[in-house]
Amino acid sequence: MVLLSLLVGLAASPFVLGAAYYPRRSTQQVTTSYGTVQGATSDLNSAVNVYKGIPFATPPIGDLRWTAPTAPSNWTGTLNATSFGADCAQSYSALGLFSSGSEDISEDCLYMNIWTPANATSTSNLPIYVWIYGGRFEGGAGSVPTYDGSHLASKDIVVVNFNYRMGPFGFLAHPELNAESGHNASGNYGLLDQIQALTFVQSEIATFGGNPDHITVGGQSAGSASALDMMYSPLSSVKIVATIAESGARGPHDPETYGLATAHRTKAAAEGSGITFLAEMNVTSIAELRNVSMDDLLVYDNSGDTVLDGTVFKNSSAIQEPPLWRPVIDGYVLPYLYGESLRLNTHGDIPILTGDNKGETSDDTMTLAEYEEGFTEIMGNLSAAFFEAYPATDAATAGNMSFAFWDDVNRVSTYDWAQAWYGGGATNDVFVYYWTHAPPNQTAGAYHGSELWYVFGNIPTYYNLTWTTQDYALQTQMSAYWANFIKTGNPNGGNLTTFPANTENVTEVMWLGDSTGSSYLTQNTSGFTVIQEFFSQQIEF
Repeated sequence: MVLLSLLVGLAASPFVLGAAYYPRRSTQQVTTSYGTVQGATSDLNSAVNVYKGIPFATPPIGDLRWTAPTAPSNWTGTLNATSFGADCAQSYSALGLFSSGSEDISEDCLYMNIWTPANATSTSNLPIYVWIYGGRFEGGAGSVPTYDGSHLASKDIVVVNFNYRMGPFGFLAHPELNAESGHNASGNYGLLDQIQALTFVQSEIATFGGNPDHITVGGQSAGSASALDMMYSPLSSVKIVATIAESGARGPHDPETYGLATAHRTKAAAEGSGITFLAEMNVTSIAELRNVSMDDLLVYDNSGDTVLDGTVFKNSSAIQEPPLWRPVIDGYVLPYLYGESLRLNTHGDIPILTGDNKGETSDDTMTLAEYEEGFTEIMGNLSAAFFEAYPATDAATAGNMSFAFWDDVNRVSTYDWAQAWYGGGATNDVFVYYWTHAPPNQTAGAYHGSELWYVFGNIPTYYNLTWTTQDYALQTQMSAYWANFIKTGNPNGGNLTTFPANTENVTEVMWLGDSTGSSYLTQNTSGFTVIQEFFSQQIEF
């Protein structure tokens, strides 16, 4: 299933200034273990203070390129925390909402941003929401305006986001790096940055008003994969109390995972790619590669993988190849593929909020012949049952049925993940949603990432769209569900429509957007049967 790309025309305004050191300019000062930081009042909410560009790790430059992050050095004087730090190294292609619009990129990029209620003190003990951005592990930044934490922070939450290494800088694996690591592992530097960010938050967040023992980690797309990895990894699972995975957790047998950033690489495959990468860069050692410029390394950061070779999807447009640079099952940061982790219950047993969007399905435009040929190849011995469940008689119904099938797959897949969660022995609840509302001024529907406007509560700002009364009402509703979950591990509360947990044998999910309430997984029972039989024939991830 090809995810609909984000709208490049909605690219954010630039934030380009890195962290620097200046005398005190206003009253929003906080003293951390590393020194004093000077923040400012949020531009979006005068009841919120924001602290930008706080270093949470030593810059991973020079000989520290492709090493695990370490704690930052102390600073003298007062750190001016009123401008975002540089975005991590990336190529600014058509990343749409994943891009800050900044051209200030650097390997010196491990900076954190914190939004906190202006009246918070070191004894406030507020819940923490740590947000991890998406972008297929190729692009993105904490400075993206969509991720501004002011609205959620005004609900008595401390909101944190940060930058992490991406592309070859974050996910290069190689035998030499294994030997250097002390853990016989490499390829997960981006995840190690995320773990270091959580470590820094635990150490320092109390002085900003947060409770270091109540951290919910969330993300969308590759950020969703990252948030789940923080739950899967034994290095970080004990640091968090809940996870929000927007687009999202998927069933261990869902073939769409082939093409998502969620798809992990095996250690052997990642190391093989690393060896090839060195050859492509015309170097023979990691030491030589550390002397190659950032710009030259970025030439290769969008290279795709070839995991679809040998599958029924090799010649299909239904599923795309995953990004080459993505997390590795290295035996250290990630010991197990997530199907194994679910079965063995080797992960944090914490509440999960996860779901998918209606507009994340494949194209709905095709001829009847293309529909019949394409799905016959994909479904194989299930073709007859498939065409009975999703019948088409012309081009219009073919497109509609293709969309309906992949739309059903979205919901069933996340439902299957929840069932596997309980089946492995986890005891905390999974809350599964399905987002259906299309933001204004575009034709891609409820596209990939479209829920973020409403969750973060930022629809009135930065973008000149014709927001409606319904949009504002949805913003109130969605941010309330998310805030409740961040605070309690349960989205329910107040006068919100009941959001049921997707407990064992529950065959509905929570629809949010154009309608609100628990509703069907598939449009008919035969569709559910076909999808489950189809999944049963696929490999486990």
